[in-house]
Amino acid sequence: MEPTTSAKSMTKPPTDESGEATPGLGLSIVIPALDEANRLGRTLERIGVYADQKRGRWEVIVVDDGSRDGTAELVRRGSWEPLEVRLLVNECNRGKGFSVRRGMLAARGELLLMCDADLSTPIEEIEKLLACLERGCAVAIASRDMPDSRLDPPQPLRRRLMAWAFRAVRRRLLLPALRDTQCGFKLFRRDAARALFSRQTLDGWMFDCEILAVAERLGYRIGEVGVVWRDDRDSRVRPVFEAFRSIGALFAIRRRVGRMARIRRS
Repeated sequence: MEPTTSAKSMTKPPTDESGEATPGLGLSIVIPALDEANRLGRTLERIGVYADQKRGRWEVIVVDDGSRDGTAELVRRGSWEPLEVRLLVNECNRGKGFSVRRGMLAARGELLLMCDADLSTPIEEIEKLLACLERGCAVAIASRDMPDSRLDPPQPLRRRLMAWAFRAVRRRLLLPALRDTQCGFKLFRRDAARALFSRQTLDGWMFDCEILAVAERLGYRIGEVGVVWRDDRDSRVRPVFEAFRSIGALFAIRRRVGRMARIRRS
């Protein structure tokens, strides 16, 4: 979906959280950010260059999750043309899941993308996700574990082993058809995003599993596509600590989704 209208960003990004659809706004990109002043500027510039090439009218919603390094000030002072950049600030650290949910429910675009602040999945890879939606999916997720995925560079061996163990346990409990639920690059049709994130309960990093499990339960078609992905050695996830916590969260998600009726999407 390539809108033909361009728009200029504001010097001081608006902070309202209206989630009403804006005609002609093709894409909303939600970026959760915790102490990302050193990387976020480059990410916004790269997205802006790509949006300009596509002649797209895109908004970016940066959700500052209690940063202490000037992340919010960077966004406020920057000039991010042709993007329409909006800033939401959590008063304290609430978690990635909370931040993504807040941004998604405030988004106004026809399609909604969640994207990590380090842009480990290059913005150009959205083309693969758009093609997935065009084939009838409501949710398209980037994957580091498909035959055509390319990791450049890959994660260190320790993290790869932890990721493999998590996926093995997760696929026994939830979403057995999906290979990689945790890649931070996911595209949603607007109706699906509103239905899913309004039902989200987890504020931490396991929210991806919850959103996708709810999507499956509600009957939304999920597509998984291999992407180029680059490891960031400054990851904020502590793999051993989080791995133990994730098992309990997986059981909790399975219980909750199991109690959900196949209700009408709304």
